[in-house]
Amino acid sequence: MVKVIGVRFKKAGKTYYFDPDELIIDTNINVIVETARGIEFGEVVITNREVSDEEIVAPLKKVMRIATEEDTRHAEDNKKKQKEAFVTCLQKIKDNNLDMKLIDVEYTFDNNKILFYFTADGRIDFRELVKDLAAVFKTRIELRQIGVRDEAKMMGGIGVCGRVLCCSSYLGEFQPVSIKMAKEQGLSLNPTKISGACGRLMCCLKYEQDAYEQIIKLAPKIGAIVDTPDGQGVVMETSLLKEIIKVKLDKGNEADLRIFKMSEVKVIKDVTSHDEPDVDSEALKELED
Repeated sequence: MVKVIGVRFKKAGKTYYFDPDELIIDTNINVIVETARGIEFGEVVITNREVSDEEIVAPLKKVMRIATEEDTRHAEDNKKKQKEAFVTCLQKIKDNNLDMKLIDVEYTFDNNKILFYFTADGRIDFRELVKDLAAVFKTRIELRQIGVRDEAKMMGGIGVCGRVLCCSSYLGEFQPVSIKMAKEQGLSLNPTKISGACGRLMCCLKYEQDAYEQIIKLAPKIGAIVDTPDGQGVVMETSLLKEIIKVKLDKGNEADLRIFKMSEVKVIKDVTSHDEPDVDSEALKELED
């Protein structure tokens, strides 16, 4: 076991582990740490605890110090510089006639590097842009091309639910989301109804997936022949969250539909598959990319 604290560098960023050494650091305290990018200013979101060796990425670096008032002022100054650098970079992109969209700018705490995040449809030759920016800022310049999910995370916005986007408010990392999840949850497979602000599948499809998978194991498929307290019948409809099914009982030509709890029926003959809804498979595939 290893003693660590968890530090986050953005509001909804990934949490990284650091060695607190002899320090006892509460959450919401700012610290100065050394990362692969250089010296950084971050916030403690996980206080001192022990984790297994498998959970850390070696070598585990130590916390340099708890941030002072001067460090905090310096971090705020960097935020102001970032806004100025953003405007400057926009102008340089225009001057170089580059087909790219600038998303965000970051200064490392020690000002040894400035990172510019952008999106573009394809690869961009930004070598001249880097030279122009280096001539202005007199420091190391790094341009990073990001995807549409990261763009939404950085820029923020309001989702179709009316709340702030999950990715920009609290999700530290993106989780894999698939069309299979939407199918199993009985959602409309219309791309416009299951895609988020980024144009990809909504992250919230992941939230209840484990519960659906557990229920699906117990639920008979539509078309299955089941034995109910009122006799045999065919499953016509299922409600996974309510754990009930609608069964057409075997009453000759009569349409006798009744509702039962899943626990009340026993599958006599299941079905291996059923017809999929008529959907645009290519459009759905693009949502997973």
